[in-house]
Amino acid sequence: MTSVALFGAGGKMGYRLASNLKGSRFDVRHVELGEAGRTRLKDGLGFDCVSDEVALDGAEVVILAVPDTLIGKVATSLGPKLKAGTIVVILDAAAPFAGHLPQRPDLTYFVTHPCHPPIFNDETEMAAKRDFFGGVAAKQHIVSALMQGPDAHFALGEEVAKVIWAPVMRSHRITVEQMALLEPGLSETVCASLLAVMREAMDEVVTRGVPKEAARDFLLGHMNVLGAVIFEETPGVFSDACNKAIEFGKPMLMKDDWKRVFEPQELADSIRRIT
Repeated sequence: MTSVALFGAGGKMGYRLASNLKGSRFDVRHVELGEAGRTRLKDGLGFDCVSDEVALDGAEVVILAVPDTLIGKVATSLGPKLKAGTIVVILDAAAPFAGHLPQRPDLTYFVTHPCHPPIFNDETEMAAKRDFFGGVAAKQHIVSALMQGPDAHFALGEEVAKVIWAPVMRSHRITVEQMALLEPGLSETVCASLLAVMREAMDEVVTRGVPKEAARDFLLGHMNVLGAVIFEETPGVFSDACNKAIEFGKPMLMKDDWKRVFEPQELADSIRRIT
């Protein structure tokens, strides 16, 4: 069995991973400093936690399930304890992109992140339909990057990724730089911001007299059909009225240079704020 050390195993993300790794072919050693997290692991999954030294003894893979703001600190503290050839798995591109990992060319850095269950899916079971984050019941896609290390290590890193994010449909191999374009660039700076604006717009029409339930039903239904056309989930075209509304609406809502959020310096500044 391949030995895996899971750091932050009792946290919000770590517990999800520990649950998915349970019963896999991996021999998992759980590390958690917080008493609440240790209790959660014991009561919920039956796992006892071990020290850093015990967890790292013979571990081929080390997973850092800790917040972005702590990745650098934790990775630096563990750096001297890791043997050459260890695969270090990081769950987000922010800290690696920002250069917060130790300068250890003899280590492999593997970065992986879930795409989360897609809006357009074929889930029928209620548990899957309500699993919005993924990694529990709903199928999702994932992205992974081999930041450094021998190419042969990608296969093992991807195998771990498919277990911790299971159930997985497509697994995409990209670079860390491309992952940063996807998050925070595409998913948070653009998508989350625009969704927040749509929620504010819904609240605005409610203040102007539309019943909240009616406004919510109308908006979510239109997000579904408009999104299906825009993202080519179904063939179709917008009405002339809709196209005219988009033509005049975009300039009112978006600056002409909004795509600069994807420029390297803008991404670096965004990630610096995150980490």
